[in-house]
Amino acid sequence: MKQSILIAFLFFSQQSHAQFADTALVKQHLLHIIGKTGYRNHANLTALNNTADYIFSTFKKYADTVYIQEFTVNKKVYKNIICSFGKAKTKRIIVGAHYDVCEQQQGADDNASGVAGLLELARLLQNKKLNNRIDLVAYSLEEPPYFRTKSMGSYVHAKSLKNEKANVLGMISLEMIGYFSDASNSQTYPEGIGEPFGNKGDFIALVTKEKPTHFEADFTDRFQASKAIKTAPFAAPTSLEGIDFSDHLNYWLFHFAAIMITDTSFLRNPNYHKSTDTLATLDLARLAKVIDGVAYALAGM
Repeated sequence: MKQSILIAFLFFSQQSHAQFADTALVKQHLLHIIGKTGYRNHANLTALNNTADYIFSTFKKYADTVYIQEFTVNKKVYKNIICSFGKAKTKRIIVGAHYDVCEQQQGADDNASGVAGLLELARLLQNKKLNNRIDLVAYSLEEPPYFRTKSMGSYVHAKSLKNEKANVLGMISLEMIGYFSDASNSQTYPEGIGEPFGNKGDFIALVTKEKPTHFEADFTDRFQASKAIKTAPFAAPTSLEGIDFSDHLNYWLFHFAAIMITDTSFLRNPNYHKSTDTLATLDLARLAKVIDGVAYALAGM
C-alpha cells in the first residue's frame, strides 16, 4: 500500500502545472451549466438536454469512448452521459455526479460543482496510463420527485452494471464539493455524534459505510495522502441522516463498494435547495483542490 501511494505521488508530482485542476476551466464549466441552460429540473427537458449536450461535447475533447445511456420515465427520455478511460476489459472504477437540480434554482453547489469536477477530471485523465478502467458518469434525475426511486439515473446505471456482471472495483460520488467556510459554527452534524471534525466548514468529507470495504479504505487513504485539501474520512451506519443522500446509494443497493465526496450539503451550506445556491457562494480554489485529490487517488488505483 505505501509503495503504491509513493508511485502515485511520483506520477502526480512529475506532471506539469497543467495536470492540476484549473480554476478558470472549472469556472467556465460552472458558468455554462448554471448560466445558460435554464433550471435543470425533471420537468425542463430542454435545459437537461442542453446540459447533457455540453457534458457530452466536453467529454469528447478528452475521451475516445463517450456514449449516452437513455432511459424513459413517464414517457420522457432522460440521459446519463458516460465516458471511459483505460483498457476496456480491466476492472472498472465509476466516478459519478448528477446534473439535475431540485425545482427552480441554479444548483451551483448542488450539483454543478460535482459535474464541473467530472469535466475537469476528464481533462486530467486524458492520455494517462491507468491500472483500471475509469468511467465518468453524469446522471439525470437524482433530485426529487425521483430520489430513492428506480427512475434515478444512477439506479439505471448501477442496475446495468449488475446485469452485465461488470467487474466494478467501486464507485465515487461527487455530491456538492464547492462550499466551504472558515467561520466558527459554520459546520453542523447529525444529532448525537458531536463535532468530530470541528465546527468550521473548512474540510471535504469522504463518506463510507460503517465498515469500509477495501476499495473505500484504499481510496480514502490515497485521497488523504495527496494532502490537496483538509479531509474528513467519515464511516457511519446508513441509518444516520444524510449518509446515503446521493447517487452512491444505488451502488450500495446493488452491492458495489461506493464512497461519497461532499462538503456535507445541508449540514454546512445554507443555500441547499434554495435559489441562493449560486456561483458566487462557491470556493473555486478549494473545489479545484478536491478534484486534485480525486485525480491523485485515481492515478494509483
